[in-house]
Amino acid sequence: MEDVFHLGVKALIANEKGEVLLLKANPAHIHGANEGKEYWDLPGGRIKKGETVEATLRREVAEETGITRLSHIKPLGMVLSNLRLHLPDSKDTVGLVLAIYTCTIPKDASLVLSEEHDGLAWLPKKRAAELLRVKFSPEFCDLLTRM
Repeated sequence: MEDVFHLGVKALIANEKGEVLLLKANPAHIHGANEGKEYWDLPGGRIKKGETVEATLRREVAEETGITRLSHIKPLGMVLSNLRLHLPDSKDTVGLVLAIYTCTIPKDASLVLSEEHDGLAWLPKKRAAELLRVKFSPEFCDLLTRM
């Protein structure tokens, strides 16, 4: 039987020190198959009907961080998430495919978290990869440590 997947986009944003921006999921906003599981994530989210990949990336980053100026957006790769999502009004779950894009933000950008997150951190790639292993595949986390 074939599996069903939703598509999400994620922004891999690094600062001038090479540290990666991570957001800590707010447990009050984690519902469905992952309820009660705290984890760290990259900014991003799922594509809405009729929306382009780049428009989704820009919208989600702005909603989650307050950053409205992204530049140098380049595809890095796609991975299967370790997490599954509940479908509305159903006990069924779907997988999640994540399209990862590298991008840059202005050096003077100020971050403002949405209610979806209750923490943020700029972390060295090795530490970021350790924290992302809850949601992201081992292949992606290993790639991140080698970048």
